[in-house]
Amino acid sequence: MENFENILTLNNQFEAGMMTEVLNDHGIPHAIIQTTDSMFGGIERMESGWGYLEAPEEYREKIIQFYKELKKKPGSKTV
Repeated sequence: MENFENILTLNNQFEAGMMTEVLNDHGIPHAIIQTTDSMFGGIERMESGWGYLEAPEEYREKIIQFYKELKKKPGSKTV
């Protein structure tokens, strides 16, 4: 099994879904980790986003490139 690294912070569930779709289409192994906010009443989520994406380090640049392309799309909900 490959070692996964924290690659980027996701702002919402929409970004998570879009990134999952893109990475699956390209056969890139990854995991989406949603930050929990039950212990701090949402403070952690405000500080660290909705969650984060982990993947092997070798895919970092490609994943960041895909994320930037998604953020540029008109009508994107990734603010």
